[in-house]
Amino acid sequence: MSNATSRATIRPEEAAHFGQLAADWWDPKGSSAMLHRLNPVRLAFLRGAIDAHWGTDSRGVKPLSGKRALDVGCGAGLLCEPLARLGAKVTGVDAAQENIAAAQTHAGGSGLTIDYRCGEIGGLGLNGFDLVTSLEVIEHVADKAAFLAALKGALAPGGLMVLSTPNRTPSSKLLMVEAAERFGMVPRGTHHWEDFITPDELRELLAPLGLAMGEPQGIAWSPIKGLHLSTDLSLNYIVCVTGGF
Repeated sequence: MSNATSRATIRPEEAAHFGQLAADWWDPKGSSAMLHRLNPVRLAFLRGAIDAHWGTDSRGVKPLSGKRALDVGCGAGLLCEPLARLGAKVTGVDAAQENIAAAQTHAGGSGLTIDYRCGEIGGLGLNGFDLVTSLEVIEHVADKAAFLAALKGALAPGGLMVLSTPNRTPSSKLLMVEAAERFGMVPRGTHHWEDFITPDELRELLAPLGLAMGEPQGIAWSPIKGLHLSTDLSLNYIVCVTGGF
């Protein structure tokens, strides 16, 4: 294991914060309500990326059949379960044992077989995944470069990585931190604006790893559309990453 992938990326205080939310992670009206609204938007992008990368039929129901998928920072499995339904053999990793327990319980109740692990992504010896996802996670890690190196280490040659994260802009500070937390749309302490990462910064972190970032798409909000994919990157963005082999 390289030094980059063995460095600690988990912040214990972040793991504790999200672990406290585990009990109602699957409640669409609970503390993770915003993630439930965000998930269909992320899945729409992801499905398009899967079809583009592997040339699968957009009408097919299991485009990931025969493929292995890894979701890092999986929480209680909000993304893992749709990936399993798309045909993938799924592994989910999270820093909070409470989230892993909630994920295992929910997957069992849904009749899905998902391999859930708790711990540092760089220390679990995971590799050879066709798809690696980490959505709304990198802004919470202690060492972004080491985290990305660990994600690369888990990716198979020719694989696809998908990342999403809030952008560090005045708009995101106002709406995602100050307004969202003040009005209870997300739990207090969820976001730390200074840890948000811009698309240019993310591209610069990926380049030394030999990873190429595609054109990011924004995840924006409007009163009419709600959360939706957009050319506006000011709040949040999602992007494909490839190469490095």
